[in-house]
Amino acid sequence: NVLNNQSNFVWWAAHNSGNGNAGNKVAGTTYTGNTNPQTLSLVNGRDGSTPPNADYINGFNEFRDVEDVDISLLLGAEANQTIATHLIQNIAENRKDCIVCLSPRRADVVNNNGYDGSEVDDILAWRDLLPSSSYAVLDSGYKLIYDKYNDINRYVPLNGDVAGSIVRTDLVRDPWYSPAGHNRGQIKNVLKLPFNPSSKAARDLLYKKGVNPVVSFPGQGTVLFGDKTMLAKPSAFDRINVRRLFIILEKAIGEASKFTLFEFNDAWTRAQFKNMVEPFLRDIKGRRGIYDFKVVVDETNNTPAVIARSEFVGDIYIKPARAINYIQLNFVAVSTGVDFTTVVGSV
Repeated sequence: NVLNNQSNFVWWAAHNSGNGNAGNKVAGTTYTGNTNPQTLSLVNGRDGSTPPNADYINGFNEFRDVEDVDISLLLGAEANQTIATHLIQNIAENRKDCIVCLSPRRADVVNNNGYDGSEVDDILAWRDLLPSSSYAVLDSGYKLIYDKYNDINRYVPLNGDVAGSIVRTDLVRDPWYSPAGHNRGQIKNVLKLPFNPSSKAARDLLYKKGVNPVVSFPGQGTVLFGDKTMLAKPSAFDRINVRRLFIILEKAIGEASKFTLFEFNDAWTRAQFKNMVEPFLRDIKGRRGIYDFKVVVDETNNTPAVIARSEFVGDIYIKPARAINYIQLNFVAVSTGVDFTTVVGSV
């Protein structure tokens, strides 16, 4: 009775030796228990029909309410356009406290036998089908892994690895550090990439459209080589680390500000709020998350009209730290005997 006593999904009962119409209703049927030990192999099973988009959407909607479920990352897996758009617009953009990680379509990168460079064009076409958002991240493809449970090699999307790089960054640094690059963006358990954007030209085309290349460098491993969000317009929030910095700030300060509710909107309460927020921001500044900040919570933004509406206003100005995406190195040949200080600044 191990199955019957411990499993929430399987129930074993005595049954007829022959199976009739499996579509007949069995409601009200009484099954007798099987008292003899049995050793059976579950073989020749099937997963059933492919779930429709509505089933996936209903499942993801379990994460929709920010008050019920606390999450930081959502994995799109092999989400199609309908599901990916729902994740971006109806969950991540609605919650505003998490990031959804997405990958291109499998056919865009796995066994894409089109013309030279068709993978890049297909990935960019996929990107154009999705909305702009600073709460979404798109990588460049799939990886081949060894599936030890089925003893086969299989392709899986890289969005789980991108989410893993973000989590690893949280563990070894802080959320406002970039999860990309050779220090924190190493992708593990990779047999090969079906599409490896190893050329700078391919990477530049992808990166300009907000697609973060995942690249296998000879002797250096496979690396997440971009840290952009899917925000189309130039902004501080088109970088993963900046978006995650503000998610952390808004969530932490929002939770702390709950203790201001139902207090008097006077100088004492405003000073208490400021003294609560500023040490938190100073700590993040000391840990290289922001360059500078300013907290304004006084009579200038808490006017008599605001107080009369039973509201409380706190304005927090942040200068976020930016991760280096481009490095320019200038090498200058200087004549022997010339002092370096005489040429610095004139180049």
